[in-house]
Amino acid sequence: MAAKRKTADQVAVMRRAGRVVALMHQAVRDAAVPGAPLSDLDRVATDVLERSGATSNFLGYHGYPAVLCASVNDTVLHGVPNGTTFLEEGDLLSIDCGAVIDGWHGDAAFSMVVGGDAANPAAAALIRTVEDALAAGIAALYDGGRVGDVAQAVTRVAKGAGCGVVKHYVGHGIGRQMHELPDVPNLWPFDGPNPRVRAGMCLAVEPIITAGRARVATEDDGWTVKTLDGSLSAHAEHSVHVTDDGPVILTLP
Repeated sequence: MAAKRKTADQVAVMRRAGRVVALMHQAVRDAAVPGAPLSDLDRVATDVLERSGATSNFLGYHGYPAVLCASVNDTVLHGVPNGTTFLEEGDLLSIDCGAVIDGWHGDAAFSMVVGGDAANPAAAALIRTVEDALAAGIAALYDGGRVGDVAQAVTRVAKGAGCGVVKHYVGHGIGRQMHELPDVPNLWPFDGPNPRVRAGMCLAVEPIITAGRARVATEDDGWTVKTLDGSLSAHAEHSVHVTDDGPVILTLP
């Protein structure tokens, strides 16, 4: 099933939500220093939402207890920020969060090395790869293409760097809901629908890669997803508007 095309006015509101997400990202980057508890990052993100007049699309989603996901090292995604986990220099931190304005959603993710890239060159290299995969996936969005073009682009970049691509967590349509159809797979080839992309659609491109094998499992808390082999994982995402002139990122500052 194809995503509903958005009007110019609707996309303008999504762009406002996307800018709030970008502000959340910058605030969390600044706060993610060695010794900081993960709960501090959630508080900082909450402050940005409140100052911006936006609400969180993560808090309460299927019962999720925070406004952002903070995933460290071998945690792939959905890491719940708490006051007992403290960042260490060299940690690979992935942050995923979103914002809602007037019922319209923005959603984006980034990864960083706590203390700077020099603190963990292997993690920094993995992050550069996931960012390259995100850029390639976004570039593959065009009117008349297919969501599978994104999967091919992401897989080409990740596999070319010797990385694994997590299969079961994918990008998605976005608009009035954070997660809308169609799914936007990251791993090629894949089973399932491969609908066409049309101008007016808004889609979240969301590669998630690993330094080792891309086999994952969910912890007993029902949220935290980790690599089975303990390898590092990195995550990047933008919400994107497909136009006749190409893709436009909605979650930039």
